[in-house]
Amino acid sequence: MTQPEPDILSPAFGKDPYPTYRVLRDEYPLLWHEPTSSYILSRYEDVERAFKDPVFTSENYVWQIEPVHGRTFLQMSGREHAVRRALVAPAFRGNALREQFLPVIERNARELIDTFRHTGAVDLVAEFATRFSVNVIADMLGLDRADHGQFQRWYTSVVAFLGNLSQDPDVTADGLRTREEFAAYMIPVIQERRRRPGQDLLSILCTAEVDGTRMTDEDIKAFCSLLLSAGGETTDKAISGIFLNLLRHPDQLRAVRANRTLVAHAFAETLRYSPPVQMIMRQVAEDTVVSGGTIPADSTVICLIGAANRDERRYTEPDTFDIYRDDLNSTNAFTAAAGHLAFCLGRHFCVGALLAKAEIDVAMNQLLDALPDPVLDRGFTAVERGVFTRGPQSLPIRFTPVGDSGGQTS
Repeated sequence: MTQPEPDILSPAFGKDPYPTYRVLRDEYPLLWHEPTSSYILSRYEDVERAFKDPVFTSENYVWQIEPVHGRTFLQMSGREHAVRRALVAPAFRGNALREQFLPVIERNARELIDTFRHTGAVDLVAEFATRFSVNVIADMLGLDRADHGQFQRWYTSVVAFLGNLSQDPDVTADGLRTREEFAAYMIPVIQERRRRPGQDLLSILCTAEVDGTRMTDEDIKAFCSLLLSAGGETTDKAISGIFLNLLRHPDQLRAVRANRTLVAHAFAETLRYSPPVQMIMRQVAEDTVVSGGTIPADSTVICLIGAANRDERRYTEPDTFDIYRDDLNSTNAFTAAAGHLAFCLGRHFCVGALLAKAEIDVAMNQLLDALPDPVLDRGFTAVERGVFTRGPQSLPIRFTPVGDSGGQTS
């Protein structure tokens, strides 16, 4: 029997989207969603194509992300996109990442963990995950550590704006206000860094040049805004998501603790099983045939990463969290050849994927060292929230305190 058309804005979907994802894949692989004026794709092959096929453009970013970030390389195409991406990409891989920014990541993880390692209890979301990634990005950029609280507020505001599918006017207004505040803060810092460059990421962006092209102050400000929200949100929810998944599977948690090479497997499987970013939008340049029908030219398309990553047409037992699965290769899980869709694919594959991996490697290893026997608070049931992005709202953990910092970080 055909089930009623699902609604991705319904309370039931917000509580647990995965049953709805199955209905969409099986019965409505292409669904027109009136409240968002969008077509919804849910099968792996269709979402994969949307990330690779140039007919699926990022023109929608003009109204979706430009109002809060400004114009970023995400909405560019052709040579303009290639050059802008080439200007920022080197800072997020190779020697720059290992030698310059890995110590920043390690220090920030250690400082946060030192605030609770002797207490025997921590809310891993409130006291670590939501702070760690934003602090790392602010430090990488060489921004004033005294302003970390401000960065956190801006981060929360921008993420809410981007996920505001119901168009709450207060959320929209706060996001637009944040854009002005962030610009007023960043532009003078960028101008000062141009005059006196240092060794930080902001200085690298200010001095980078490719084929005679350099980033403008507005380019850099927009990229920093994007990095703060996109980079922070992915890592924030990935850390709490990995821990929640492992706590629900104690045998796999014990295996990861004993063999730290499995951290990458746990991260890759979390990106598949419970991706922090559940959906990404695209716009088709022409009439496009997909599973279930045709998407008219210039239509907005919602690509359901959370649904595609659990497609039984692509994965064996997709609703099972399994760090040992043989249909997901952790070696290429953080490259453009990834076997999951959490970082997109193709020309818009996440430029910060290796940064996210480095942050997760460090955070997980330090947390595993500091929390030798973590268990969820007695009687606590983890609640995951979010439609556009999704993760645990809190994760209160109890553990036996161990010694001072200085454990392994890789």
